[in-house]
Amino acid sequence: MPGTTSSTPASVLVLGARGRFGAAAAAAFDAAGWQVVAQVRHGTAPGLPARARLLVAPLGADGQPVAEALAAHGLPAPQVVVHAVNPAYTRWDEEAMPAARAAMALAGRLGARFMLPGNLYNYGAGMPPRIDADTPQRPTTPKGRLRVDLEAELADRAAAGRLRATVITAGDFFGAGRGSWLDLVIAKHRARGRLDYPGDPAVLHTWAYLPDLARAFVAAAAVPQAAPFERFLFAGHAVTGHEFLATLEQAAADAGLAPARGWRRGGGLPWGLMRALGPVVPLWREVVRMRYLWQVPHAVDGRRLAAAVGVPPATPLRAALAAALRDLEKTTPPAAA
Repeated sequence: MPGTTSSTPASVLVLGARGRFGAAAAAAFDAAGWQVVAQVRHGTAPGLPARARLLVAPLGADGQPVAEALAAHGLPAPQVVVHAVNPAYTRWDEEAMPAARAAMALAGRLGARFMLPGNLYNYGAGMPPRIDADTPQRPTTPKGRLRVDLEAELADRAAAGRLRATVITAGDFFGAGRGSWLDLVIAKHRARGRLDYPGDPAVLHTWAYLPDLARAFVAAAAVPQAAPFERFLFAGHAVTGHEFLATLEQAAADAGLAPARGWRRGGGLPWGLMRALGPVVPLWREVVRMRYLWQVPHAVDGRRLAAAVGVPPATPLRAALAAALRDLEKTTPPAAA
């Protein structure tokens, strides 16, 4: 583990610890023995590990407020900064890059490795059935182009000696609470025994169970002598919609959450209506732009990550879905979908 001595554990700063990935990363690093500092802009971070330190400070334009708060609280400079800040989906275009640049500046100032969860938007609607380390990034949406630009800037800063960075790209997140396709669409009406799949159920789609992805971050952070810039792919679970729903039904039974009258399948999302109303409903407009992810079959080749860190954690899909459903039952439903 980098920076570890016999008495001092390595330290990680998780930016955006209130979010689902931030919370999962804090839990995974804590379980691996790291000292976790969890940053939030305000309030608290529910579910934070007991040993973790909460840091309430805005990221600011260059990360300086967080650096000052670390010093003011006598917290050690971290060896790793995990960027889990995720703006609202309709504000990505305006907020994602400034937040990432502030986090890059902070990591560079602290001499820490910057770690970023990537997604498949970079590869665009023409992505091949299997995405590997050599697959060209040809985004076809504004969000995809933003992600490509962000990672290119990371690589440029690393090449200039201003930053060390690691990106781990994965499919659609699920687990570790609310806010994914699982609870917002697929199992939204599970109490009534209905499941709705967003796309063509015959198409292969890639998923990432967040606790597994977070543990992969821990493993990558511990790699000695890592290159200044690393990009890895996290394989996750590539299954068709039919397979996902069948496994979800089994997982619900395992979790004691199967409906007494059995399951029925709904009609999915009203994509035509969403497209028509996109100009006045910004969230629908943004979701429709990414519809190709449910139309183009894709899987992720994780062999390069496995070669670097060993076999990454992989909870079987049925067990991961059962755990995700249990997590959903523990949390209070949002006031509105």
